[in-house]
Amino acid sequence: MSSSSSSFSVRFASPLLPSPAAATSARPKTWRVHATTPAVAPVTTTSAPEVDAERLEPRVEERDGYFVLKEKFRKGINPQEKVKIEKEPMKLFMVENGIEDLAKLSMEEIDQAKNTKDDIDVRLKWLGLFHRRKHHYGRFMMRLKLPNGVTTSEQTRYLASVIKKYGNDGCADVTTRQNWQIRGVVLPDVPEILKGLAQVGLTSLQSGMDNVRNPVGNPLAGIDLEEIVDTRPYTNLLSHFITANAQGNPTVTNLPRKWNVCVVGSHDLYEHPHINDLAYMPATKDGRFGFNLLVGGFFSPKRCAEAIPLDAWVAADDVIPVCKAVLEAYRDLGFRGNRQKTRMMWLIDELGIEGFRAEVVKRMPGQELDRGSSEDLVQRQWDRRDYLGVYPQKQEGFSYVGLHIPVGRVQADDMDELARLADAYGSGELRLTVEQNIIIPNVDNSKLEALLKEPLLEKFSPQPSILMKGLVACTGNQFCGQAIIETKARALKVTKEVERLVDVTKPVRMHWTGCPNSCAQVQVADIGFMGCMTRDEDGKTCEGADVFLGGRIGSDSHLGDIYKKGVPCKDLVPLVADILVEHFGAVLREREEAED
Repeated sequence: MSSSSSSFSVRFASPLLPSPAAATSARPKTWRVHATTPAVAPVTTTSAPEVDAERLEPRVEERDGYFVLKEKFRKGINPQEKVKIEKEPMKLFMVENGIEDLAKLSMEEIDQAKNTKDDIDVRLKWLGLFHRRKHHYGRFMMRLKLPNGVTTSEQTRYLASVIKKYGNDGCADVTTRQNWQIRGVVLPDVPEILKGLAQVGLTSLQSGMDNVRNPVGNPLAGIDLEEIVDTRPYTNLLSHFITANAQGNPTVTNLPRKWNVCVVGSHDLYEHPHINDLAYMPATKDGRFGFNLLVGGFFSPKRCAEAIPLDAWVAADDVIPVCKAVLEAYRDLGFRGNRQKTRMMWLIDELGIEGFRAEVVKRMPGQELDRGSSEDLVQRQWDRRDYLGVYPQKQEGFSYVGLHIPVGRVQADDMDELARLADAYGSGELRLTVEQNIIIPNVDNSKLEALLKEPLLEKFSPQPSILMKGLVACTGNQFCGQAIIETKARALKVTKEVERLVDVTKPVRMHWTGCPNSCAQVQVADIGFMGCMTRDEDGKTCEGADVFLGGRIGSDSHLGDIYKKGVPCKDLVPLVADILVEHFGAVLREREEAED
């Protein structure tokens, strides 16, 4: 059997396609922010490089239902690839008693053997479990799969019950991929937690390391007055395919690196397609609805690249086959040496966009793939709408309420309250966004006044201050061993201090990331902060940040660039105030008061 096929298969029904919503009533308020710093130029591959036929030999082969790296391609591979070869990570989940046996061992017993130590530090990431060895030894972060960011009150209550028993070590974060991460988990509890997740329709499977991450879609899917297409059927199908309905899909679990996917459903591009490995962009062709494809967007410490057109269009029914073909091309041919050069765009660069496209075509049913369509449904000149606040839905008599979750951090009691509000005022559903906020959909207009008086909305306000509403922060070194600086508390503190200095009249998105991995996506922010160590005015080592400027999202999206490197954290407040005045029209409060 070839490495691009498998005895493993899943069959799905085609999703029902709702017709695009007409713009029949007033739109939510809109905003557009422009900074003057030049952006990073998008990566292009204009000519096809010459590639030897040998280079196109798949590097993996199927063995007993799993895909493993062939012996001939094992020279020069990175340490993570060696860990995968020594023991298949998915066997911890797919083989009977895999995780149960590991969970019975003490941390001392686990650390005595390389195999079990690698299990908890590396392989458990295939189950969505990340050991916090550096800062919280013996504690794990658990990342879920939550396609389109849609979750229920029942699921939210269950997650709250998990973290509640961990006291100060337990909390949850809304992530920049519309997802939940819960913290404080200990290994002996994992088997029961996994069972509990399954009972409420959740899974953490294949959410870390060299796997497909949470499929992102329009947070207003199905309720937006101006949506192009409801993305939920597609993100659900993608998630079901990727995890084989939460049973494990080893055809796509041995990728060279992580891989992100999104389905765009709005003109606002809430889904950030330009930073995904595969983005589905709505387009028609010959009277049929489908998607043009963008490929290769990513962030890494050494390189950031915007997604580029594959010059391919697929009908709605072919969303899964083309995803499978792109993943298999990447799995089969991707580089597995230096981890900084293993994302899919590096393969696209090597093969050229036409060469990469040809490899995708080889793996498509019938080896056919239409060229891209000129009938793009996403309007290019579009002011991205705000979703924080109260806005009418396409369903008459109902509204959605967007809540600001400061830097995405919630406690168990917060989650219980959010679940209660979803039940009492909505349909028992919550929507997570890539900006780390939460939307309560399907609120009966007759209940809006009561909802807005709920005490929780003082903490999670639908009308935050203009700088707070665009604030995003990664985990930081409170929990993450890779983070160089603390981010969440510092982001809030710096923003509050800046607000005392300047008056800002239009939204400015500020993102904080603790290290060059850029989990908080600082390159798409108007102002971004990337943690680093630097020196203060006395030459002493201190925590600092590289400051980025000029990232954009929406119809004119592109990546920002470095504005100033190595700024000590204690010096950020005056610098940010100056940037806001110089680039974003802010006014110093002292001057404003003097004029008054």
